[in-house]
Amino acid sequence: MLILTTFDLDDYVFGALRAGASGFVLKDAPAADLVHAVRVVAAGDALLAPSVTRRLIADYAARGRPDRRDVALLGELTPRETDVLRLIAHGRSNQEIAAQLVLAEQTVKTHVSRVLAKLSLRDRAQVVVFAYESGLVTPGE
Repeated sequence: MLILTTFDLDDYVFGALRAGASGFVLKDAPAADLVHAVRVVAAGDALLAPSVTRRLIADYAARGRPDRRDVALLGELTPRETDVLRLIAHGRSNQEIAAQLVLAEQTVKTHVSRVLAKLSLRDRAQVVVFAYESGLVTPGE
C-alpha cells in the first residue's frame, strides 16, 4: 500500500507503517518520483520520502535499547535469514541481495518469505522497522 499525503507528521507516518503501508510519499513530490514510488511498492519493495526516512532514523536513535522481544525473535532466524534481513533493512532489492550473497533470486525470495513468517511481519517496510527496533541494524551503518 502506498500512502500519498500532504501530511508528513510522525503520527501519520508511524500509523501508516503499522497498518501495513509499504510506501509514504508527499503529494508535493515531483511526478517522476510518484511514478517511481508506485513501481517500487508494486514490485514489493518499500519507499519512504527522504524527510520521513530522516525522522524515522532520528526517532529510532532516540529510543535507546532495543525491545527484548524483538531481540529474542532474531534467534528464530537462521544465519542466512539474518543476512537477508540485514540487507533488506539496508534497502537492497531481491536481485541485489542475490548478487551480494551469491544466491539465486528465487532462493532470496524464499528467505524473505521465511523472515516475514517467522517474525510475523507483513512486508518489507515492516522488516526495515523491525531490523532497526531490534538493534540488528543501526543508523549510519
